[in-house]
Amino acid sequence: MMFSALFAPMDLGSVRIGNRFVHSATYEVMALETGEVTDRLIGRYRTLARGEVGLIIPGYLYVHSLGRAYRHETGIHDDRMIPGLTRLAGAVHEEGGKIVFQLAHAGRQTTKAMIGRTPLGPSGGDRDPFYFVKPREMDGGQIQEAIRAFGAAARRAVEAGADGIQLHAAHGYLINQFLSPFFNRRKDEWGGSDENRFRFLGEILSEVKRETPQGMPILVKLNTHDHTPREGITPSLAVTYAGRLSKLGIHGLEVSCGSGWYSFMNMCRGEVPVKELVTGLPLWKKPVGRLMLGRMAGKYGFEGGYNIEAAKRIKPVLGDTPLFVVGGMRKAAEMKKALEERYADGIAMSRPFIREPFLVRRIREGKTDASACVSCNRCLAAAANDIPVQCYCREFPASAR
Repeated sequence: MMFSALFAPMDLGSVRIGNRFVHSATYEVMALETGEVTDRLIGRYRTLARGEVGLIIPGYLYVHSLGRAYRHETGIHDDRMIPGLTRLAGAVHEEGGKIVFQLAHAGRQTTKAMIGRTPLGPSGGDRDPFYFVKPREMDGGQIQEAIRAFGAAARRAVEAGADGIQLHAAHGYLINQFLSPFFNRRKDEWGGSDENRFRFLGEILSEVKRETPQGMPILVKLNTHDHTPREGITPSLAVTYAGRLSKLGIHGLEVSCGSGWYSFMNMCRGEVPVKELVTGLPLWKKPVGRLMLGRMAGKYGFEGGYNIEAAKRIKPVLGDTPLFVVGGMRKAAEMKKALEERYADGIAMSRPFIREPFLVRRIREGKTDASACVSCNRCLAAAANDIPVQCYCREFPASAR
């Protein structure tokens, strides 16, 4: 087989993955507003498992009611979520796949309308450039509450039958906020140095380990570059954090970049779908949105494997900890090269699986050697408009709110 390296099995803790393809967590806009799993959400991941994606990580599950980022985000914050999550895990297992639940807390990256109060973050400070949210600084009790929420969510993942969990420490969410010097300007034990900024994630890992059986995979998604207005996580700091995570015994690391409201196009690259992104904005905000997004158009041209260079820097400090790289992986030959040259152990993708849920099977069968995704990013614009994620490359729905 020409791409046999892509179909070699891989062990994550006590779980064996059938190949090197990973579905990178993607907000689906498919849960109920109360956070419960829906049949549509289950259908999406059943199809991906049938398409032979080795490891499936659904879109971020919020661990606390104050950590909810979006209206139709899936919840794992309450035991009432367990039955639906059990159905989701069961559907993937029925098709021969493995599923890891990504645990997330939005921190400051949400709105008062979404959570019913002013969002919290490691520090107060400037308003974000999109929703104009000015967060409140978390006190010690609130920090401990968030840590315990991750542990409780891990317990629910175990009860629901997930094969593992992933902690979302990227893209401007709460763990990323604590890790980043841009977001975290504290001077107490939770900030002021690399060691202190890492403490929040370290404490979460300890809590999660107490709630999960030995050998159950615990993964982390880490930013290699925040791309914030002032320096946040940089590749050199990401190397430091990755080394710490490896020593703490995580079972896998996925590397990405970009921070939500400050640099969302660094996450995905490609076309800036200005018209579609502006569609759902309130009337008063549309002119500002067109101006801001219009200035971004043409500045984020697609490039293949845009997190590869950071992965090359991080891989040496990981020892035997597997590394997954996401971002611009489109050609099977490039994926194979990343594995054979040992700067990645798995290939994570999002948009290609939105367009082609059977992409992995088609590569295995020799029917294609590249994804058909053109990075138009209309699928991501749909999510911004509360429209369920699918490929809208040819026609964007007229039902945007």
